[in-house]
Amino acid sequence: MSPSGDPAVGEYEPTVPQEYQDQIRRWHERAYVEELAAGAVDRVFEYLGMSIVVPPEVMPITPMSHLLGEAVVDETRTGGRVLDMGTGSGVNAILAARQEAEVLAVDLSTAALEAARANVERNGVADRVEVRQSDIFSDVAGTFDLIIFDPPFRWFKPRSVTESVMADENYQALTRFFPQARTHLTTRGRMLIFFGTSGDLGYLQRLMKEEGFRWETVAHDSLTRDGWNVDYFTFRVA
Repeated sequence: MSPSGDPAVGEYEPTVPQEYQDQIRRWHERAYVEELAAGAVDRVFEYLGMSIVVPPEVMPITPMSHLLGEAVVDETRTGGRVLDMGTGSGVNAILAARQEAEVLAVDLSTAALEAARANVERNGVADRVEVRQSDIFSDVAGTFDLIIFDPPFRWFKPRSVTESVMADENYQALTRFFPQARTHLTTRGRMLIFFGTSGDLGYLQRLMKEEGFRWETVAHDSLTRDGWNVDYFTFRVA
């Protein structure tokens, strides 16, 4: 906290009421138990014309993933330079490469990097995608016409590698991302950010506002879960 008692810039303070924080925690626990029950097996997804293999330590494709994937297809320009931040299985990097872009796909997780490299090869775009380990922008140089980011929705401390694909303790990666992003965008560069109200959407918007970014919704869907309305968004950020 700052001396005034207000949260300092870049410091995580929940923006949602305690009752909703508790509900998010219940959803998270349920999802974590389901992931553990699924076991240590690879899953194969046929998705937007691709075959994607996802190991258990990597974020799977979900029924809402297409909100980001279709936006990636629409926003990627032939010959453009694209950064897929936290690439996971490499799915969005592959979508961008299929639009004839040059793509840098980065992740901190070794399991994700292995999966992304295998999926890039499997889908025939290895000549246009470089997969590299990086902690946010630690090993990223230069500017990009498009940055894609699908961050973990939850701010809880992960108890395992499996849980780390769903949770980013106190939104450390998300908080570090936005102050650095501007220097990696071309003059007309933009970002696609996927997020939902099963996380702290208000905090994401606070971070974007603090760094002077403007955003608009390019894709949206919603569902009702345990009597709560949950919204999912892809934002175009510039």
